[in-house]
Amino acid sequence: MTETLQPGSKGPLDDIRVIEMGSLLAGPFCGQLLGDMGAEVIKVEAPGMGDPMRIWGQEKSQGQSLWWPVVARNKKAITLNCRVPEGQAIMRDLVAESDILLENFRPGTMERWGLDYETLSQINPRLIMIRVSGQGQTGPYSKRAGYGSVGEAMGGLRYVVGDPSSPPSRVGISIGDSLAATFATVGALSALHFRDRTGKGQVVDSAIYEAVLAMMESLVTEYQKAGYVRERTGSILPNVAPSNVYPTADGSMILIAANQDTVFKRLSAAMGQPELAEDPRYASHHARGERQAELDDMIGRWTQTLTAEELITLMEENGVPVGKIYRAPDMLEDPHFKAREAIVRVMHPELGELAMQNVVPKLSLTPGSVRSCGPEMGQHNAEIYGDLLGISQEQMGQLSRDGII
Repeated sequence: MTETLQPGSKGPLDDIRVIEMGSLLAGPFCGQLLGDMGAEVIKVEAPGMGDPMRIWGQEKSQGQSLWWPVVARNKKAITLNCRVPEGQAIMRDLVAESDILLENFRPGTMERWGLDYETLSQINPRLIMIRVSGQGQTGPYSKRAGYGSVGEAMGGLRYVVGDPSSPPSRVGISIGDSLAATFATVGALSALHFRDRTGKGQVVDSAIYEAVLAMMESLVTEYQKAGYVRERTGSILPNVAPSNVYPTADGSMILIAANQDTVFKRLSAAMGQPELAEDPRYASHHARGERQAELDDMIGRWTQTLTAEELITLMEENGVPVGKIYRAPDMLEDPHFKAREAIVRVMHPELGELAMQNVVPKLSLTPGSVRSCGPEMGQHNAEIYGDLLGISQEQMGQLSRDGII
């Protein structure tokens, strides 16, 4: 008998409180991941300013960002001026009641504010401090301003993305920021496990360029031992064939991956040319790699005789990995996406129903969830300052008039 989620549980981290400082994407995406798994994430924004993510991305007619409801989902929002002593004192009070402090300012900022880890850990020895930055907290480049694009360039990703006939390309999403945030989340969960055993908190130092570098497979080793430098190769992986995007009769783009010997044999049979799998020019992985362009041209001429639906059906019947190049409309209509609830719909008080990606990964007993869209600025001031810290209404009024909250 399968166990079920206990009533009232929001996910496996529902007993963890996170204070999220910083802005834009690298830090906030880490907060999103933790919030998705049930953590109470308290988003801290400067009064009157807010996170620039509130206005980035596509907008609806009301002028509201359609990115903010996603990256700030499952969070509570408070305003606090951490540039002044009064705000710093309140932050220290918040730290005393929290498990994790997440920031992605330029290294040295927290130290200038008296919110360095040494100081904060004296208040809360169990505190885990997540620090996401472009170049990391140490080293000669640490004080540089670091955006995801620079981290992608330094980490080696930009150079290998795109067509060889053009300059290095962007992936199309803010992958450097997201990778640093993902590794920061892994670090935070590891630190929580260590804290459970020892009672000690620690610093999680996640640098964007190192997060990108971590994904670069054997790129460095290939150069060190073989003098090989990976270059931009467009839609293919050199010497791995066939594995490419192929045209269809109805103008669709279909990806077929049949580079393994046994799979290529099944593709050849589906093409009505089983002899290709026995031909010495194509029979082995290395042989196909040497004739990659020739093989892709041959397969492309064949796929152009079929519609996308016909091609996908034929490939599936023959056990050949195949997939359409999806865009958002395809995702919203796909039955597999629907069956696994890969896209969830959440109500926004002004924008109405919003479709967005669901929580990943899926846990069988304590799954995460999307419980709310990104909040308004200061929406939870009364709850956090009043209920959690015990600040009176009169005190909050004065703090607001003084520009502290």
